[in-house]
Parts: sequence; structure tokens; C-alpha cells
Amino acid sequence: MTTRQVLVAPARVDRWVANFVARHGESELLVGDGNLVGRAQDGSTFTAAPPFDQTYDGPADAAAFAQTCVPPAHWGVLLVRKGGFAVARLAGVRTVESKVGQRHVQGRTKAGGQSQQRFARRRDNQARAAYEAAAGHAGRILTGPLEALVCGGDRTAVEQVLEDPRLRRLVPLRVEPWLNVPDPRRAVLEQAVADGSSVMVCVTDPD
Repeated sequence: MTTRQVLVAPARVDRWVANFVARHGESELLVGDGNLVGRAQDGSTFTAAPPFDQTYDGPADAAAFAQTCVPPAHWGVLLVRKGGFAVARLAGVRTVESKVGQRHVQGRTKAGGQSQQRFARRRDNQARAAYEAAAGHAGRILTGPLEALVCGGDRTAVEQVLEDPRLRRLVPLRVEPWLNVPDPRRAVLEQAVADGSSVMVCVTDPD
């Protein structure tokens, strides 16, 4: 069996399911464990999970499923890597406020002895300053009654940012999927907003 995952925008779910049927033949749609499930004649299956850890209990219909996959009224995005950060607060599909920042953190060195130790301390200090900057902007932007937080980038970096006292209230709001993003830039943040509000579809094909 071969399994792959794809992110599908809610507006494209109906078309995606139609294409699945066209590729794999007549398919049965079911609802199970809060997801929309498809089973094709050739043995291929898919499981479509609503975004923001939501569950679906409506009819076994792609259009009806897609209509329920709407973002919360208030949610946020936090992306952190050593090379930068991006944070956004959203109201449904609209970005209310956002900030993208870059901080220089030196790469690793092959030097040894005391030089390596000084370099490591400097690098750690640079990373700490970058995380503090990310936490400061996140604390300013991610205010109000947020319902969900989509995170991505380097997990350790995100965890360190969320340890800031101003952000600990956000920890229980984190939702799946985790977004594996490069150093955050404006385009990366915009794609993360789209991916974070997309349907996660897991497709399994027989060998």
C-alpha cells in the first residue's frame, strides 16, 4: 500500500473528489471518525479531515463536507525558524494584522576549542534574541479571543517562543497539521495561511 497526504482548499474539495472518482472508478462516500471517507472500486481510499481539528458529522457528500470547512472567526498563524519568524492574526479568511521578520543567526563552525565555544555562545545569543523578537511581535498581534493557532517551521524554535509568559495561553490552541516551511517570508506566510485552513486528505493506493 502506498500512502500520501495532500492539502486541498475547501473550495476545491468537490472537484478533488470528482477527480478521484474519475481516476479510480465508482466510489462510495462515507463519514467516519469525523472525516469524509472515500472507497473506490480499484481499492484506493481517501480520508479527508476538516481543518482546525474540527469533526464532520453531516451527509456523505463532498459539497456538504466542504461547506463546513470554514476557518474560525478568530485564529492565528505562528512560523519560527532561526532565520526569521512570521505571525498573523486572522478573522475567518481575512488577515487582520501580520508581521514578518528576519534575524541573522550564524551557521555552525568547524573550529574547535575555545573558538568553537565562543562561536556557540554567540550563536545561542543570536537565536535567543531572534526568538524574543518573535515572541514580542506574537504577543502584540495574537491578542483577543483566538480559537486556534496554526504553527510551523522549526518545532524547537516554536516551543521556545511559546514559552514566553505572554504566549503560554496560546499553547492549548495549537492545531494540526504542523507546517514544514522554509525561513518565513511574506509569501511563505501567505501560503501557510492557505495551508492551515485547508483540508488534509490522506490517500492510500494498493500496490
